[in-house]
Amino acid sequence: MEPTILHTSSKAGWIEVICGSMFSGKTEELIRRMRRARIAKQRVEIFKPAIDTRFDEDAVVSHDESVIPSTPVSSPSQILLLTSDATVIGIDEGQFFDETLVEVCTQLARDGRRVIVAGLDQDYLARPFEPMPQLMAVAEYVTKLHAICVVCGAPANHSQRLTPADSRLLLGATESYEPRCRRCFKMHPEMDVPHEAVANERTQTPDSGM
Repeated sequence: MEPTILHTSSKAGWIEVICGSMFSGKTEELIRRMRRARIAKQRVEIFKPAIDTRFDEDAVVSHDESVIPSTPVSSPSQILLLTSDATVIGIDEGQFFDETLVEVCTQLARDGRRVIVAGLDQDYLARPFEPMPQLMAVAEYVTKLHAICVVCGAPANHSQRLTPADSRLLLGATESYEPRCRRCFKMHPEMDVPHEAVANERTQTPDSGM
């Protein structure tokens, strides 16, 4: 849900963070807010990491196939150079940028811009995923979204990696990740298994023999 904006000055700037696990609707919510700003005839600009070419090189695409044109950038500093006269700035996949993203967003907000950043708040080992935690700390508004656990149907706030890889940054979708709740999440990479195996584990009856 979009936050209730309390600022009344046209020169006021602020930061909004949309976070959560994979498949929680972060990008969909970012696109929705950007479209509403555009309908209100505000000048908008949206950016994405240049490394994220999963769906489209020049557009932000959500898992429900919502699409909005974007500008790919390789570093946060480029955002400052390309915002021109935009008053609303959207940034997708914030976790793929380095920690200078915090400084860039802060500067934009000080300049009177509305900055909306979407990204994962935890990595595949359930560790805080920089720079999203730092952004959440300095943001005026934080929205945490949840997916649905594919194992038990509970609210999911973890991204379960299904493919063997040690890299923290691994681009992928349903073939590489699935949403899990705290109980169904397997923290260690060697324990990562498809949800069917976890579901079977949940229904197994312990041996009664002593």
